[in-house]
Amino acid sequence: MKKFYIETYGCQMNVADSQVVARKLVENGYVLAENYKDADIIMMNTCSVRANAEQRVLGRLGLFHGLKKTKKDLKIGILGCMAQRLKEKLLEENKTIDFVAGPDSYRNISELINRADSCERPLDTILSKEETYEDISPLRFNDKNHITTFVSISRGCDNMCAFCIVPYTRGRERSRNPETILREIQEAVDEGYKEVTLLGQNVDKYNWNNGEKDFAALLELVAINFPQTRIRFATSYPQHMKDEVLRVIAKYDNVCKYIHLPVQSGSNAVLKTMKRGYTREWYLDRIKAIREIVPDAAISTDIISGFCGETEKDHQDTLELMKEVAFDYAYMFKYSERPNTYAAKRLDDDVPEEVKSRRLTEIIELQNKLSYKSNSRDVGITFEVLVEAHTKKSNKQVFGRNSQNKVIIFDGTSDLIGKLVKVKVYDFTQATLFGKMI
Repeated sequence: MKKFYIETYGCQMNVADSQVVARKLVENGYVLAENYKDADIIMMNTCSVRANAEQRVLGRLGLFHGLKKTKKDLKIGILGCMAQRLKEKLLEENKTIDFVAGPDSYRNISELINRADSCERPLDTILSKEETYEDISPLRFNDKNHITTFVSISRGCDNMCAFCIVPYTRGRERSRNPETILREIQEAVDEGYKEVTLLGQNVDKYNWNNGEKDFAALLELVAINFPQTRIRFATSYPQHMKDEVLRVIAKYDNVCKYIHLPVQSGSNAVLKTMKRGYTREWYLDRIKAIREIVPDAAISTDIISGFCGETEKDHQDTLELMKEVAFDYAYMFKYSERPNTYAAKRLDDDVPEEVKSRRLTEIIELQNKLSYKSNSRDVGITFEVLVEAHTKKSNKQVFGRNSQNKVIIFDGTSDLIGKLVKVKVYDFTQATLFGKMI
């Protein structure tokens, strides 16, 4: 019985996809290896959102090339977005790779491995308009704590933002049958999971059977059916964040009070160039709605520094929007051009690298101050915390997240892991809260 090993790079969707691959292989008689050195097949499920994600994979291939010298029958596969983007080029430029599979090709993974065993170097990167893997129960081997897990509710993206490669690597949007979503969540609950994150490139646009069920209806259905399970979702898109979704979040205690709402830029000019489909004013209106309907919600965002044509005024607009919203935390990056996107084909990457870096530093410094201020407001408040694990520094301390997705560290023992406990915050840093269990 051959053993396989999967390394996962990139987003939560890739984590969930690796679980689908693992299930298909186990169903076909393969065995999951705990270490790549013990495996007969090594697969890397890859990301193409940024150039450095792809460079990490190429660097890792160097290690596996050396391993193949001692294990002649070892097969190496590239899966996911990088496979979809580069296709034949991967096989042409790197002889270490034995097979390539895009995000919609995982049903055929055993066949691809068999063909690789027969000295072929197969490739399958056909994108589907229907594939959601809704009938496959994921093998949750890569959930680190067996407490929180992910369930995909949709695949692909139709937004076509100028900078983003996702529509080209994951295809068109398609939503999954709600009954299969409920079934998969029930399986996770039966396995002992306490928290489920609903995943989609744009969860707000979930649309089953031509409007029969939208995301607000699905979220409420999940909340009602699993009242003892924490429910999160990612990622929202400002243009499609509806008040109905916010009302569901406010109505049900088990739906976490946390919303990730990427803004990317605070400048209308840059947002238009990015083809985001909304304005600064629209975004701030959605923030206002969140504050009014879910006043205890934490809000995070994504910000890109130095996009094509960004001026100093555009940059200042972003800083001002950050101050106005007062994000609890943010994911912040320099713009890096991705091949085949609208920006790569039609726009000049004209902001100098040193300017990008300086602007990014200013964004990070401001967000650090905002995060520090946000955490300072939590001192003295008691939160319900789902305990996930011991801290790296001490087996006498544990950590977990509150409904607002903030990490809280406190004294505790192993028997607390997986439980919901009340913790009162007494101290903080910009990144972490410290508390005492009540």
